[in-house]
Amino acid sequence: MTGSRAAVRYAKAILEMAQATNVAVQVNEDMALIASTIKENNELNSFINSPTIKAEVKESALNEVFSASQSITKGLFRLLHENKRFKILEQVAVQYGKQFDVANGLETAKVTTAFPITAELEAKVLAKIKEFSDKKITIENIVDPSIIGGFILRIGDKQFNASVANRLLTLKRELSN
Repeated sequence: MTGSRAAVRYAKAILEMAQATNVAVQVNEDMALIASTIKENNELNSFINSPTIKAEVKESALNEVFSASQSITKGLFRLLHENKRFKILEQVAVQYGKQFDVANGLETAKVTTAFPITAELEAKVLAKIKEFSDKKITIENIVDPSIIGGFILRIGDKQFNASVANRLLTLKRELSN
């Protein structure tokens, strides 16, 4: 977990610098690109995590791959090189996105449904979300057929379970008592 704590610290520092120079949105786009690229590209992931490749080579390669990035993002590459922490680059990028969302009052609601969400259900979910949070919400739909019907809404550490499976479980408990 040390990597995670360090990633949070790096992300907070980068966010503060980006906010001070009014490029937080652009750096957020850089970080999203970095996180998705490292996650989806096994070669890049292996390259970054390789102990045999020198830090100078890694920094140079990352500057080439992400050449359109902001100077603050490139400064992160330099900092990770100096501190020999390239292994946490993906974690830093993910944590930056989370810190950026918190700073801008954005939150992601995870909605688990038995089938892909419809416009009608999305409207109901958004109405329920207004009870939980006054932040700007984006909805992430997770399909899980085991809930049978209804939905499970998670926002941060709060959960609202309106699934058929939950109702059946509650009914079973009541009948067995």
